[in-house]
Amino acid sequence: MVNVKNTKLSDFTFISFMIMLFNIEVTRFFNHIILVISLLIFFNCQAGFAQSKQSPKRKYDVAAFLYPAYVSDDPRLRPFWPKGMGEWETVMNVQERLPGHYWNRKPLWGPVNEADPAIMSMEINEATKHGVNVFIFDWYWYDGRPFMETTLDNGFLKADNKDKMKFYLMWANHDVVNTWDTRLNAFNEQNVIWTGEVSRDEFEKICKRNIEKYFKLPQYYKINGKPVFMIYDMPQLIAGLGGVDQTADALAWFKEETKKAGFPGLELQLTMWSINVNHSGFDGSKTKNPENAFVKKLGFTSATHYQFVHFNNPDDDYMNILERVKTEWARIDKEFELTYYPHISIGWDNSPRTGKSSVTRNNTPENFSKALRMAKDYADAHPKQAPLITINSWNEWTETSYLEPDNVYGYGYLDTVKKVFVDENK
Repeated sequence: MVNVKNTKLSDFTFISFMIMLFNIEVTRFFNHIILVISLLIFFNCQAGFAQSKQSPKRKYDVAAFLYPAYVSDDPRLRPFWPKGMGEWETVMNVQERLPGHYWNRKPLWGPVNEADPAIMSMEINEATKHGVNVFIFDWYWYDGRPFMETTLDNGFLKADNKDKMKFYLMWANHDVVNTWDTRLNAFNEQNVIWTGEVSRDEFEKICKRNIEKYFKLPQYYKINGKPVFMIYDMPQLIAGLGGVDQTADALAWFKEETKKAGFPGLELQLTMWSINVNHSGFDGSKTKNPENAFVKKLGFTSATHYQFVHFNNPDDDYMNILERVKTEWARIDKEFELTYYPHISIGWDNSPRTGKSSVTRNNTPENFSKALRMAKDYADAHPKQAPLITINSWNEWTETSYLEPDNVYGYGYLDTVKKVFVDENK
């Protein structure tokens, strides 16, 4: 006989059990859904956090050398350029050297006076708009006093927008010979108009003056708080100071004086030379290849080049020259302990001054962009050093290595700098 009561109870128990299992499975299913959603939210947040923490594009200090002879109002320029327009006199008068030689270049801005603050203000705007944010002023001292300093003092430092840029000095301590005077430079008479050599007393006078007059300015370019000071001609400095030991002592004194002025130190920058051959037609052939021990003894902490001609024969295709540039950079990295800041020259043709010159060919804005990317890659491969890249130059017209716009390429070189360091860096 079947017990109906027990059967109903068993059925109820079974149904309850099944409902419980169903609820468990549903709960487990929704828990899985919640887990998946939570994980998706978590990883999405992590990705967003990582993206927000991602470093911005690196900013570069693109520094162009500025030659102050267009037009400083220093009266000592008149013997070289008697019309009173500085070296524009050479630029505006030069003609094509040979059929097909393109030296009929003229400035789109005209032969402007760069010692005029209004003109310099315009140039600062153009420079910074195109990615050049540092000027390295060629700075001179002859016959016991500064020379061609007014482009910096009256032009740059009185410009109403000077805070948009930084600047630093490269002491161009070479001899002055006939090179600037086109009436005489064809005659190699070995005459020295002014020597670049200075005594220890004069050296100290120069250093103290620059510390007080320039280093303390907010516009002066510094690396880790240290003012950068570049020296062009080391053999000349050594000759004037009496030897390597005396020069090392003088430079150590310079560093200490800079510290006494409240800075953490001095970024003493060497102009790197690697050949003795006078390719430039301007510099003497007395410079020895520097070695690491020599540079360390003198206390230099960094180096760059002023011009490709100081380690390269410029009488070649630009792309061939760039291959030798890569080799030179690799050599410096291997042989020297100091920091090297990559340098790019736009070209070379000194014939406006000399009537004859080596000529760099195929140095178009397009090929110049390849050089700039080389320098950018070098800077990126050395992330611990300042992102400084030097360019020859802003306005070396008579050496045919300038960024300023002309009647041949227009704004081509400036636009190239903008493309590489502004547009591609957004």
